Amino acid sequence: MTPAETVRALFERMEARDWDGARATLADGFACDYPHTGERFGSADAFVAMNHAYPEGWHITVDETVAEGPRVAARVRVSHGDTLFHCLSFAEVEDGLITRSVDFWLDDAGEPAPDWRAPFRLPQEPD
Repeated sequence: MTPAETVRALFERMEARDWDGARATLADGFACDYPHTGERFGSADAFVAMNHAYPEGWHITVDETVAEGPRVAARVRVSHGDTLFHCLSFAEVEDGLITRSVDFWLDDAGEPAPDWRAPFRLPQEPD
């Protein structure tokens, strides 16, 4: 698999609840940072276990992957009930396994736009 296919496979296997398959995309020394919450998942097993423990009812859609060599950016949506989350994941792949990722999560409600930008913006159209 290409690095982009490996990253896509991780998310698709999580969507399928194929936890062993998801783990198989991650290197033993894998680590993932969530800068927005200050968390680090310091092993592949911890990362898979955390995702497995997430309350059920969610669905993952990979909207896009962009790769340059071993570095992959993925734009992912996760729906959970009436809530939609967006994830931007920046991963590094070596020898066919993801070694590291930095994932940025936000919910669809986002945060309010500052008033000073009002004269410059248009409403965002859904994809």
